[in-house]
Amino acid sequence: MLQGLADYGAAFAGLMNPWTLLYGLGGAFVGIVMGILPGLSATLAIALLTTLTIKLQPNQAILVLICSYVGALYGGSRTAILLNIPGTAANAASCADGYALAKQGQAGRAIGIATSGAFVSTLFGVLCLATLTPVLSEVALSFGAYEFFWLALFGVTTSGSIVGNDPLKGWLMGLLGLFLAQVGQEGLYAYDRFTFGWGELSGGIALIPALVGAFGLAEVLTTLADPVERRIVELRDSVLPRFREIFQYWRTVLRSGVIGVFTGLLPGVGEDAGAWMSYAAAKAVSKEKDKFGKGSIDGLMAAETGDMSSIPGHIIPCLALGIPGSAPSAVLMAAMIIHGIQPGPMLMIQNPHFVYQVVAMTTLATITILLFGLFGVRPLLHVLRVRRHILMPIVFLLCTVGAFATASRLFDIYVMLAIGVGAFLLRRRGYEMAPLVLGLVLG
Repeated sequence: MLQGLADYGAAFAGLMNPWTLLYGLGGAFVGIVMGILPGLSATLAIALLTTLTIKLQPNQAILVLICSYVGALYGGSRTAILLNIPGTAANAASCADGYALAKQGQAGRAIGIATSGAFVSTLFGVLCLATLTPVLSEVALSFGAYEFFWLALFGVTTSGSIVGNDPLKGWLMGLLGLFLAQVGQEGLYAYDRFTFGWGELSGGIALIPALVGAFGLAEVLTTLADPVERRIVELRDSVLPRFREIFQYWRTVLRSGVIGVFTGLLPGVGEDAGAWMSYAAAKAVSKEKDKFGKGSIDGLMAAETGDMSSIPGHIIPCLALGIPGSAPSAVLMAAMIIHGIQPGPMLMIQNPHFVYQVVAMTTLATITILLFGLFGVRPLLHVLRVRRHILMPIVFLLCTVGAFATASRLFDIYVMLAIGVGAFLLRRRGYEMAPLVLGLVLG
């Protein structure tokens, strides 16, 4: 334990330089903006920033991605409270009570509750990340060939439940990802597979263009296909975090934190499950059940602490077993692999200090969202006034630049466009893209 604390202290001290702190703040800022804007998501934020941070040192790049992950889920509560539209799926449980408080003239109070709940619950999740990941990794180190086979097979089967309500569609997308991973030259004899005589395909389907197309371009097309926009509720009261209410509702915070981390440990259960289960548990034990859905502080606190504590929970199996528990963690795992870090049971042997570096990064991400919650709430809300027809072309431009920048191949832009249009059409039919990415990574 003392060695773990020493490793954590060394990892956190390594982040204390101006450039690294700036990268962390920048990642959190982009994540919050992505979370605030309805239609964008944490998955899109990580996918886009993976392309923009490809030239950075691995630790700096992963820091940016983790900060954007935490920031996006935190930022999504803004639109849930002010527009009754969840910025991300994980913030849906915050809509009922958050928007009800906003209509009662307490929008600032609701945002303050979301900030304090997010900060405390993420710190609780970080504590669980630091203690459970080494234990789970130690258990996984005893795995042999049979266990690794079943673990890989389990990873494929979880693709049916990462997102969505139809496992069959998830498995089909996972198999499609496995197929796309087979395109190109095989590793032993450099024999072309499924290239159909097209030389550009010999190099295979690169992961970053596929990520950007599946989550970036598809998100742009999906957002533009839904032109409905709403007016936001004006802020009239203070938006400062309400830590006094943390102590008042400490049972809710602790219960929701445990539920969030537990749901994060279950592969295929997303951040939204942590929020809804925490909300349901809070309502079940509350003495004021009639206030839920009408502006309950208890309900909003439970929803926000449940979804934020699930973030470190999702990172635990991602690091220890190489199995992501949600769509953002699947893209985060893919980014780690791109930067030469292989999550899974061997991580504690090949790169044992990286686990504590991730703990330190998540701690720093938690501090950044508190800083933005203290000083950046009102300025960031101006992002909601940007029209979609202005914002979406900018996102599309970033997708194009990101797809091209990694290998400077025009073919990668074509791959991004093809996968993006295909992903858009498939999403209209209820097929989700996270299983596709998991199949690409495992393939």
